[in-house]
Amino acid sequence: MDFELKTLALAKAPGQRCDLLVLLVEESFAPGADALSSLAAVALRHGDFKARAGSLLQCYAPPTIAARSVLLLGAGDGSPVAVRKAVLALAGLLKAGVSRHVVFAFGSAPGPDAVGVLVRCVAEASYVYTTTKSKAESRTLARVTVGVPDVARVRVAFDTAVAVVAGVEFAREWANRPANHATPTMLGEAARSLARHAGISCKLHGPAQVARLGMSAFMAVAQGSSEPLRFIELHYQGGPKTQAPVVLVGKGITFDAGGISLKPAAGMDEMKFDMGGAASVLGTFRALVELRPRINVVGLIPSCENLPDGKAVKPGDVVTSMSGQTIEILNTDAEGRLALCDALTYAARFKPKAVVDMATLTGACVVALGAVRSGLFASDEALAEQLLAAGEAALDPCWRMPLDDEYADGLKSAFADVANVAGRPAGAVTAAKFLQRFVGAWPWAHLDIAGTAWKSGSAKGATGRPVGLLVHYLLAAADAAPVRRRGK
Repeated sequence: MDFELKTLALAKAPGQRCDLLVLLVEESFAPGADALSSLAAVALRHGDFKARAGSLLQCYAPPTIAARSVLLLGAGDGSPVAVRKAVLALAGLLKAGVSRHVVFAFGSAPGPDAVGVLVRCVAEASYVYTTTKSKAESRTLARVTVGVPDVARVRVAFDTAVAVVAGVEFAREWANRPANHATPTMLGEAARSLARHAGISCKLHGPAQVARLGMSAFMAVAQGSSEPLRFIELHYQGGPKTQAPVVLVGKGITFDAGGISLKPAAGMDEMKFDMGGAASVLGTFRALVELRPRINVVGLIPSCENLPDGKAVKPGDVVTSMSGQTIEILNTDAEGRLALCDALTYAARFKPKAVVDMATLTGACVVALGAVRSGLFASDEALAEQLLAAGEAALDPCWRMPLDDEYADGLKSAFADVANVAGRPAGAVTAAKFLQRFVGAWPWAHLDIAGTAWKSGSAKGATGRPVGLLVHYLLAAADAAPVRRRGK
């Protein structure tokens, strides 16, 4: 989809030739003398339309309006949250295939945040997965024009949003693919495709290289599958070589049957989404291609399948991690932390500014926070505040969870340095405490995205979260360096 930012005063909006002209009407809307304002004023006066967020009224355009049809869209108080609610109310219309070119105009001059949210939500509302469909419906919405009275005021927010859209859609694409169309090998090739862009390099470690690195915890997860594992390493060089990088680590279990601790059959198909953390790392790098911030970023993805087999790791087995710590595997379905712990140990070689891992790690986090906020665990107060702020700015929110040392007591083992599970109580916290053992002295945060990386039911599919959060965090970490889109 092509997004265009255009200088457009409300009085000029009726002259826009397009399939659909959308006017966002705030509760404080003061109509002018132009045809579009007059239409909105009449609808408001007669009660056919309300300015509350998500209210809409569609009509064929009168002779004085060049668009084929006009839609009045209530934007409430004009806040980003209200704009999001309004645009998502258009999802059915945007996916209906009627409009190829849509123009959005504002009844009142929008702020940068409102414009950014509009762009991201139009993409979210119109997204259609097509890769494995024989007669794939295409996204017929090809062009979106955002008209504002002052382009300079919102340019950075618009460009950032367009980049986030590219990253989110890259993440959704790979997370939505069935496991046989998104193997660890294929995920590695997706990462390699990003290295075609300037400033990005990719290194793929296969089973032999991973064995030489001593990543036995990661290897234990993979040994029940015939698909070879991949340890994916991405680098984005936007700052000087002397600048410490931010390291992003994403869990890349391309299918999780639970191993010997087999999951129930119901809903197991959704375990193709267990690489949502990996998808978010890939999506974030896709956004970096567009934004080119002055920062160095490393992406690490331990990717494999977790399946039951005669060679699969068994409950009670003890493995030695890359850090040298031994782990008693009490539950083979707690596999993500085994893959991540070796990746976190590997991250130390980059002497990072910060390490942030993302994983669809625990059902306990879904119980605690549902599908609204991701769980945030952090060893560093400044890093926690930065991620919380980034999540709010991106409307991709998270919630701070505890890391008290007492939560680690349940991980004690009589046969190894640590067990990989600690029982049902506070399961999301004890999983984070397990990971914390492998972090070292670097500022570290863990995002448990088990509730936010995908949706179930009739809307089943990947969300692309937390790409938006990560991009906003990295831009802030780059000390607000100017945003430079590719080709500009």
